[in-house]
Amino acid sequence: MRNELLDEDEQSNNRRMKNITAAPRKRGRPAKAAGDYRETRDTLCRAGVAVLTEKGFSATGIDEILKSVGVPKGSFYHFFESKEAYGLELITQYARYFVRKLDHCLLDDSLTPLKRIEAFCEVAERGMQRFDFRRGCLVGNLGQEMGSLPESFRVQLTDVLLDWQSRIARCLDEAKAVGEISNDTDCARFAAYFWIGWEGAVLRAKLERSGAPLRVFADIFLMSLRASGGTFHSVPNRCVNSAIGERMSICVLEGAGAVDELCPNPNEH
Repeated sequence: MRNELLDEDEQSNNRRMKNITAAPRKRGRPAKAAGDYRETRDTLCRAGVAVLTEKGFSATGIDEILKSVGVPKGSFYHFFESKEAYGLELITQYARYFVRKLDHCLLDDSLTPLKRIEAFCEVAERGMQRFDFRRGCLVGNLGQEMGSLPESFRVQLTDVLLDWQSRIARCLDEAKAVGEISNDTDCARFAAYFWIGWEGAVLRAKLERSGAPLRVFADIFLMSLRASGGTFHSVPNRCVNSAIGERMSICVLEGAGAVDELCPNPNEH
């Protein structure tokens, strides 16, 4: 009798289970997968930026980056449709990061405008020193190999540099407003000059594994602004700095006085 009751209970349970309709499965991956997708994509971008600040885009294989973060090669094209698309995203990510660093210095109201530019140069030097001057500027690195890169890179890199240039120009406009530099200063042109010279100094710092080229450029740039009427002169000149080890071409600025005043002191670097 007891066994018969158990059989009836089991049959009743089976009938109830059959009447329960399973909830339909939602399309797509669970929410956690979406988070994993973003995390993996961000990891690929961080790894790519790290590699491209040290090496060139053409010389860097996707396999090298994927191996460094443990992502299967087959998964790469799930995140980026091509190496070109990946490179463009790396430029975007790096530019976003760099603008935060730049604005942190250039928008610091506790410093005078020229001191803000000086602070940026010092922060950038410390950043390069942290990686033993092996990493430079991703934008500058890519610019040097532009001949072998897609045209889309040139457009995006130019836009990034123009954005950085505009931020320096605004800072110089403030310097003019507070009397740090002459009212005749061509802020837009000096801002262009800053990034042309700075990218070269970063390249030289990587070559020498030293911050001396950064300091030489920053010193001459700021000294030129403070000493001049803000107008470029067409006469080229040269000075020798023993820390750099070769003659360096500089612009002479009207009102700057003797050329020697623009030459960095060899004993200071």
